[in-house]
Amino acid sequence: MTITPLPPWREAARAAMYEAAQGELLARHGTTDVSFNYRWEHVTTVVTLALRLAELTGADAEIVEAAAWLHDVRKHTDGNRHPIAGAAFARRFLPTTDFPPGKIAAVAAAIGDHMGLWRDEPLTVLESQLLWDADKLAKIGLTAVFHWTGGRLAGDGMRALADLITFGRDAEWQAKTVASMHTAPAKRAAAARLAAYRDLYDALERELTGGDLQP
Repeated sequence: MTITPLPPWREAARAAMYEAAQGELLARHGTTDVSFNYRWEHVTTVVTLALRLAELTGADAEIVEAAAWLHDVRKHTDGNRHPIAGAAFARRFLPTTDFPPGKIAAVAAAIGDHMGLWRDEPLTVLESQLLWDADKLAKIGLTAVFHWTGGRLAGDGMRALADLITFGRDAEWQAKTVASMHTAPAKRAAAARLAAYRDLYDALERELTGGDLQP
């Protein structure tokens, strides 16, 4: 009797998320041929940050990476319910791969807990903390500037820089995000990223208004 090996989980999870990101583009723009795929860029950034945080904190890298790949897999289809829907997807999907069965519940839990731009109460499980921290680190700092700008320009036509500055500055929630970070590396990085984010918009406005021109 020949037993067919299960597909490698990392490649499968990556493919599932890419398919979801392409589906979001198609639903939003009627085509996948756009200048910037925000969802895919966001998720791949979260994966990179989550793995780095796992390295720094000693968390289970497999749990963290799988959760990072799949955390937004139901973002477009289920909106604000996407953490619950994504967790359910992970519980169905990962057993079809070679992902360790004993870790699937932890992946689903992390995905289910990643909602919200800030938290009133901290998460208590390290892997869930890391997914939350990585997801929010990708929404502040210079990464956010380029992700959001690219996302707004893709399919919408060029906007005035003044409009982009207004949009970028309408993010006072970011201070709450910084305060909600769980791990020490994320706290330090978040504070530095927020400062860089604010400095960039201040500098851009000075350039556009001539405020940098002095006698």
